[in-house]
Amino acid sequence: MRVTELAPGLWRWTAQHPDWTQGDDWEQEVGCVYYEAPAATVLVDPLVPGGSERDRFYEALDRDVERRGLPVAHLLTVPWHERSTAELIERYRPTREAPPGVEPFAVPEVDETLWWLPEHAALIAGDALVGAGDGVAVCPDSWLDARSSHDSIRAALRPLLDLPVQRVLVSHGEPVLERGRAALARALG
Repeated sequence: MRVTELAPGLWRWTAQHPDWTQGDDWEQEVGCVYYEAPAATVLVDPLVPGGSERDRFYEALDRDVERRGLPVAHLLTVPWHERSTAELIERYRPTREAPPGVEPFAVPEVDETLWWLPEHAALIAGDALVGAGDGVAVCPDSWLDARSSHDSIRAALRPLLDLPVQRVLVSHGEPVLERGRAALARALG
């Protein structure tokens, strides 16, 4: 598990996905986001780490949830990122609705919702965008189905270029922490 504070109240952590197998076209370590929105503590695509890191993770999250005294919101970018949903529901009884300060951007072509955090100029992507070198790229061909293509995804994501994106926080690969709009523009051609 790697935990990184990106800004006050905005954290990204990684955990090893238990369903990953050798030869998969995605990395075993996946990214998750913790955000202290004004009215809720928000977890996006959360995956609770296993092993010895599990207790440490819950101690920190329990402490933050108690300190804030606000509801927990559990948001997914794609339905198959349910990851640790069942145990988080049991532990925190989170809402599945975006609180104020978290804006959805739907991409029906890939059944994805990207989440925009204006306070931090951060865009959270699940699978439509992946980390690539010092930027982002549209997902690999093998992730596409008959309804989508790289061109359709790029077209669907182009309105995001109207946002003042500084950070692009991806589930797969490394995030972009500066000049996110430029990285997004390169990926969308």
